[in-house]
Amino acid sequence: MHFAAYIAVGESVTDPAKYYQNNVAGTLTLLEAMVAASVKKFIFSSTCALYGVPKFVPLTEEHPQDPISPYATSKWMVERILSDFDTAYNLKSVRFRYFNAAGADPNGLLGEDHEPETHLIPLVLLAALGKRESIFIFGTDYPTPDGTCIRDYIHVTDLAQAHILGLEYLLKDGESEVFNLGNGSGFSVREVIETAQEVTGKEIKIEERDRRPGDPPILVGSSDKATKVLGWHPQYPNVKEILTHAWQWHQRRHR
Repeated sequence: MHFAAYIAVGESVTDPAKYYQNNVAGTLTLLEAMVAASVKKFIFSSTCALYGVPKFVPLTEEHPQDPISPYATSKWMVERILSDFDTAYNLKSVRFRYFNAAGADPNGLLGEDHEPETHLIPLVLLAALGKRESIFIFGTDYPTPDGTCIRDYIHVTDLAQAHILGLEYLLKDGESEVFNLGNGSGFSVREVIETAQEVTGKEIKIEERDRRPGDPPILVGSSDKATKVLGWHPQYPNVKEILTHAWQWHQRRHR
C-alpha cells in the first residue's frame, strides 16, 4: 500500500519539480523494484483532484480526467503508469481516489497534524482551541444553498477499512480497478464551521475572503462502485461524528 506523497496543491504550483520527482519518479522506482522482486499487487492512494472542475456531480469513476494542478497531474501520471504496468508486467493495482479525508481514530489515539496545516477541519478546530485567531471562508457567493463551497468528507477510519477490502480483493485475484472513496453527500464550509461550534462549544471567529482560483462550487463523489465491488459501507458518514472524533484527538494533542 503506497501512501507516500507530497499533497499541498498550492506548493505544487510553485514547485512542480518537487512533486514530479517525489510523487511520480519515486513511485516509478518503487514499481520497478516490485517487478524485479515479483511483487504483483499494489494499492495506490490517489485523489479526486484528477477530475479537475466537475462537469457533473456526484462524480463517478467515468468522469473525464482533467487535472488542474501539478499535484493532481502527478497522481494522474501514476495511474497511467499503473495501467501500463498491468499490461506489460501483470502488476495488479487498486487505485483509490480520495475525497476529503478527515476525522481521527474514534479512540483519540491517532489524528491529523500537518505543518503547515491546510485542511479545513483541523484549521477550524485549531481556531476553537485558540491556536488560530479565526477561520477564513474563501468565497460566499457560490451557487450553493449558503453561498460557500460544498465538499465530500470521508472519515479516516472508513478510508482505512476500504484499503483492507481493496487488499482482500487483490488477494482473491481481482483485476486492476479504480474506486472513488467519499460519502456521496457534501457539507458546505459554513456547515462544517457551525457543526464544529456545536461539537466544541466554542465560538469560532470567521473572516470572509474572496474566492480562490480553481475552487469548484461542489465536489461530491459517488462511491457506489466501491460498495458494489468491495462491499464497502462508511461507518461514519456524518460530519458531526467526523468532527467529534477529530476534536477528541486535537484536545489531547494540544493540551
